[in-house]
Amino acid sequence: MLVSTPIGNLQDLSGRAIAALRAADTILCEDTRVTARLCAVFGITATLLALHDHNEEGRIPQVLRMLAEGRRVALVSDAGTPLVSDPGYRLVRAVLEAGLPVGAVPGPNAALLALTLSGLPPHPFLFIGFLPPKGAARRAALARLRAAERAGLTATLLFHESPHRLAEALADLADLLGPRPAAVARELTKRFEEVVRATLPELAARYAETPPRGEITLVVGPPPLEAAPAEADLDALLRAALEGHSMKEAVAEVTAATGLPRRQVYARALGLAGSDRV
Repeated sequence: MLVSTPIGNLQDLSGRAIAALRAADTILCEDTRVTARLCAVFGITATLLALHDHNEEGRIPQVLRMLAEGRRVALVSDAGTPLVSDPGYRLVRAVLEAGLPVGAVPGPNAALLALTLSGLPPHPFLFIGFLPPKGAARRAALARLRAAERAGLTATLLFHESPHRLAEALADLADLLGPRPAAVARELTKRFEEVVRATLPELAARYAETPPRGEITLVVGPPPLEAAPAEADLDALLRAALEGHSMKEAVAEVTAATGLPRRQVYARALGLAGSDRV
């Protein structure tokens, strides 16, 4: 049973979730210390067993044996809905492949709550999760996302981000996606909950000056309708693509993304390479 847990406010644990956890023989959790505190509040006495990114594969045979023996097993994350930016996917796949049932108790989810509070179009949306922590990899990932938008993707974008990387991520988003409306949702459902709505450049400047604290979810509005990329936009796409690819690969990626003639993209890439060496 996949059981959603609170993202901050313990009162958000539903009656069904409490019943499911009380009925469980074993609760699989990211951090037993975090889940132990939750269990203590609600009188839950199941055995806690750690399941995280580093041991999930090794836990699978043990959990399958438990289920085959008829034991009741629940899976929780430290906060929110299991599997969403959290461990558990490999386990769920293994359980399904073994022909065993999987159920779920829905509940809190930071990404969806941030979306509803953002003031941005609620659908369609695309949940990305965490961007790569390194600058070059992050910009390459955003260039691929921009390429998908050039090919027709139009969706509000949802990200999780670390507080100490937020300003850098916002600056890269502003550079590659432009001055779109966005929202930074912080500490959702907690005492110091805050949602700041502004453009990406404005948010980047704000958090560069005043680094945030707490859990962060970032919502970015969909791309505006546009016929062809401006020169500055083309330069940003090329620079991001060149960080992780050869010139040939970068030109091919940006050509496919923009629909511009390859000759034009290649000429601009050569110009950028020359100017960056000066």
